[in-house]
Amino acid sequence: MTTAGHVAASTTRCGDARVAGGGGGGALNGGEGRARRLLNLVAAAVGLVLALPLMLVVAALIKLTSGGPVLFRQTRIGLDRRAPTGAGGNTRRRIDVGGRPFTIHKFRTMHVDRGNGPRQVWAAPDDERVTVIGRVLRKLRVDELPQLVNVLRGDMNIVGPRPEQPAILVSLREQIQGYQRRQRVRPGITGWAQIHQGYDMSVEDVRRKLAYDLDYIRSQSALEDLKIILRTLPVVLLGRGGR
Repeated sequence: MTTAGHVAASTTRCGDARVAGGGGGGALNGGEGRARRLLNLVAAAVGLVLALPLMLVVAALIKLTSGGPVLFRQTRIGLDRRAPTGAGGNTRRRIDVGGRPFTIHKFRTMHVDRGNGPRQVWAAPDDERVTVIGRVLRKLRVDELPQLVNVLRGDMNIVGPRPEQPAILVSLREQIQGYQRRQRVRPGITGWAQIHQGYDMSVEDVRRKLAYDLDYIRSQSALEDLKIILRTLPVVLLGRGGR
């Protein structure tokens, strides 16, 4: 895994088609060893068992303090299994969203949308849509615990690039060279980029995160995933990056 000092160089490399060849376990081709997938499945299953009491308490608090469903569901874009092409398009679909859509699950942290709110936008600091309980859940990232189910279903891994909303992904792909390469692996709840930087607030934030994501993809292994999982714990405990 490269250090943060190599971020700028990684961003430059991400637009070079030669990185698609990669090396070892870090090729940008969606390769995922059995050991890595097994680690993610075991971590998700153990995490669900250990977190179940906390999840029940969180569900009750959401229900008691805010009318509406406990869970929030949203379409995100996952793994792109298609062979890379120079055209960047998809002849099999009328609209290429960049990967396989799936439904992500989180604890609901915002007031129920009655149909008049903005669609597919990043959350802003002090977002008025966020509930009182939701602010605490976001700060501690407890709202993401239901995504462990997505890991067991195969939509995500514990570790990987953060899954993006369809319209935002298409927009970022047009603005940032090489952005689509992060779709060559399953998205993750946490990741090399997430432990180094908070949630995205601008295109520049995404550009910096992309360098970390590509560094991770080149170095991906069960051992790297385990290291990132362990390094995520202090990030959660200190509440860094949550909003």
